[in-house]
Amino acid sequence: MTLEIAKLAPPVSNKRDHIQGPDTVPATLVEFGDYECPYCGQAYPIIKEIQKYLRNNLRFVFRNFPLTQIHPHAQHAAEAAEAAGAQNKFWEMHDYLYEHQQALDDKNLEKYAGILGLDMVKFKNDFYKHVYASRVREDFLSGVRSGVNGTPSFFLNGIHYNNSWDYETLSETVVSIIKEKQLADK
Repeated sequence: MTLEIAKLAPPVSNKRDHIQGPDTVPATLVEFGDYECPYCGQAYPIIKEIQKYLRNNLRFVFRNFPLTQIHPHAQHAAEAAEAAGAQNKFWEMHDYLYEHQQALDDKNLEKYAGILGLDMVKFKNDFYKHVYASRVREDFLSGVRSGVNGTPSFFLNGIHYNNSWDYETLSETVVSIIKEKQLADK
């Protein structure tokens, strides 16, 4: 019996993905996340710390995977992040949502958009007309095709990461990939 390795589908793309970090790095970490998921909330500062530690050696990508059956605000939070992204403030909204994870109802999502300085007419139009619902669905289906069945789920250089995502384990894994890549490039 052969074990099949879950791979990211589709691969990371500058045209569609939300990306932090340069394209030329040796390690790309993709998270499928849900803004209302408590485990994603726990992973958020860990990822931030790893990004800070690895600086320009890590590219981080976030894809929406709202678990709407158990998190009633997850879909709208993801749509709010995408609406903010249309105004070049995806990462600011992403961070704000995780930092205020206990208050993700529509009224608060609208308030956060104002705090971030978004064009409120555009935000409200996009948000209340669900302009980005299909974009969130694309991310979700990408996760399903990639074998994601819960959040947070991580992919490292396109391969599903099944180990612990605590700071020590995840950062050591990423560092070892960076070192392997640097040795291979010599």
